[in-house]
Amino acid sequence: MFKIGEFSKLTQVSIRMLRYYDEAGLLKPASTDPWTGYRMYSADQIPTLNKIIYLRDSGFQVSEIAAALAAENETSLLEQLDRKYREIRETIQSEQDKLQKIELIKKDILHGKNEMQYQVFIKSIPACQVLSLRRVLPDYYAEGLLWKEMSRFAQENRIQVSSDTFSIYHDREYKETDVDVEICAPVKKPGKSTEDFVFRLTEPVPSMACTMVYGPFSNIAGAYLSFADWLQKNVRFQMAGQSRQIVHRGPWNEEDPKNYLTEIQIPLESA
Repeated sequence: MFKIGEFSKLTQVSIRMLRYYDEAGLLKPASTDPWTGYRMYSADQIPTLNKIIYLRDSGFQVSEIAAALAAENETSLLEQLDRKYREIRETIQSEQDKLQKIELIKKDILHGKNEMQYQVFIKSIPACQVLSLRRVLPDYYAEGLLWKEMSRFAQENRIQVSSDTFSIYHDREYKETDVDVEICAPVKKPGKSTEDFVFRLTEPVPSMACTMVYGPFSNIAGAYLSFADWLQKNVRFQMAGQSRQIVHRGPWNEEDPKNYLTEIQIPLESA
């Protein structure tokens, strides 16, 4: 058995951290001297301590480390590691997006306004018979899960859907969470609706302001700024109804995000 100072020197872990792991319930001393109150550690505890340090350095929080240590088998531990791996990958992607935005801001500062221009045009959108799936999602990025679900449903039920799919955003304002999204796939004839999948006729839109967005989805924000500028100049129109989005070229049919093509649509009415 080793006193906490001896155990600290042997494991190269500070006394402060050993006490913290004790208080957090991650690594309790093997025993405590009843007379002196000294924490006593065993060499058998070194593998557990090494696992704690490894998980900590891999980005695990205290609660996650505790869950990993309590894993009943290797399969359970591997699942936790996979979850953390995906979480870190998402964080990396988020940070990379921030770096790209910094680069765009730097270009704007050095060269003036963003050179990318979006041409806004008006067209009439007729009613359309569609198979739709509407859900409240955690955020807009979760929309891809809906498309996978619809694709699976269409295949299982042998429903022929058009490739001219589109999304309808039912929220009147932009929301960071709990977004109301409906995805629509045009069909030649209606079928039997279920609790989730509904065959319906979308509403016609006599005047729809549209613009094409080339490149990665991050460019969409710039397109909405162009809409704002266009609406301010064309005061006879105002926004009305739910906006739509059509991804003509996206991750499923185009490898390079620079070649993505997205159409943004905003319903209009006379001011």
